[in-house]
Amino acid sequence: MAGKQEIQADLTAAMRSRDEITVATLRMLLAAVKKAEVAGSSHVELTEDQVVGVVRSEVRKRTEAAELYRSGGRPELAEREAAEAEVLRRYLPAEIDEDELHNIVATEVQRAAAEGVTGGKAMGVVVKAVRERVGTRAEGGRIAAVVKAALQEGPG
Repeated sequence: MAGKQEIQADLTAAMRSRDEITVATLRMLLAAVKKAEVAGSSHVELTEDQVVGVVRSEVRKRTEAAELYRSGGRPELAEREAAEAEVLRRYLPAEIDEDELHNIVATEVQRAAAEGVTGGKAMGVVVKAVRERVGTRAEGGRIAAVVKAALQEGPG
């Protein structure tokens, strides 16, 4: 995981090596982090997990833009967006593997069922519990999809 200092150091190194894509991408990322820090009623210093959230959001934007450019017949712009997304992915933690995620979800579904929370009501409870256990190692959409599938199957 990366904090602002690591990103800033990598930006300096990219500037020295004249890596145009990395420089532009890291400048944009630092701007997004600073924007998130001043978004509320007062300035806050983002935690590493919050910085990872900003990085994840920026990766998603680049991936969606690349898809739009490809479908619009602009492969050169799609390649640039994909390259930027690749630079940003360096700052994301390793993703949790499918088996581990499914095991955690199954455990939390059983725990919710034991507490009498089942069906649609369990979705929020289980997703929240899974997010607490996996932290930033899995995206929210991925967690939600696995939880939804597990709840449709029923506990254990």
